[in-house]
Amino acid sequence: MKDVIIIGAGPCGLSAAMECQRQGLSSLIIEKNFIVHSIYLYPTSMQFFSTTALLEIGGVPFTSPNDKPFRHEALVYYRRAAEQHGLEIAAYEEALSVERNEDGSFTVHTVNKRGERQSRQAAHVVISTGYFDQPNMIGIPGEELPKVTHYFGEAHPYTGMKVTVIGGSNSAVDAALELIRVGASVDMVYRGASISDNIKPWVRPIFESMVTKGLITLHLESRVTEITPSSVIVTRHTGETSELDNDFVLAMTGFRPSRALLSSAGVLMDDALDKPSFNPATMESNIPGLYVAGVIASGRNANEVFIETGRGHGKLIADHIVSQKLK
Repeated sequence: MKDVIIIGAGPCGLSAAMECQRQGLSSLIIEKNFIVHSIYLYPTSMQFFSTTALLEIGGVPFTSPNDKPFRHEALVYYRRAAEQHGLEIAAYEEALSVERNEDGSFTVHTVNKRGERQSRQAAHVVISTGYFDQPNMIGIPGEELPKVTHYFGEAHPYTGMKVTVIGGSNSAVDAALELIRVGASVDMVYRGASISDNIKPWVRPIFESMVTKGLITLHLESRVTEITPSSVIVTRHTGETSELDNDFVLAMTGFRPSRALLSSAGVLMDDALDKPSFNPATMESNIPGLYVAGVIASGRNANEVFIETGRGHGKLIADHIVSQKLK
């Protein structure tokens, strides 16, 4: 039996495992995809908000020629950090449920990529599953069409196409800028009166310049209300509608955390925010011995926890586990 099973091999899950290791606790990371899968899903040219120093985990230096590193640099760094610490990671193994045993330990029921089910035992469990698996659906006719995606990797497949980007956050702005570089015709539809205030400060003026030049058509205070194979229907806040010729739709509407694992273990949830009940001083949930780490702790408000803040959750957790063992 392990001292700790950590579900999720994102930066915060890795950091938690490293902190457990530092304090003499045995751990196993269970990851249904592969290490830092969420970062892999970022656009290929994505640049972080944070500096390298704020993304470091486990005392492993993150060196980069850039003040703010890019996605590909982060993938290399987190692989190297995990290897350097010799972390035990069960990749391509999905945790299906977490069961608390009569003695206070836990059984994590999993299935691997071959469909084999197994039960893993641990004295404690940390859920650090992030939120990138469940996009926020708009709930409009045509959203299920194959030309619609909630993920943007790179612009090349959209060369010369008519693309509608839904959203006004960093992901939407970055996608729009990448798209015009490959000659796509871009309509950007956002319900707000202006794009998000959180747009990266070095990106905002470039985006606004592209809008002013007419390279990006920005539809503010508007919503896409229907998607057809050849068009999108845009409805303004006034009720006026227009139909835009369209080949592809990028719905950059954000993501929400899955509550399945937390609920299976009996963790209380805030129904409005999908936020689990936990003690912020220890990250322990209302279930003794079960902890949350990383963005899962923020529920629907994904802007509340970032790598630079979530990476510290592991120390709080390990400190608490060790203190409980000493009692």
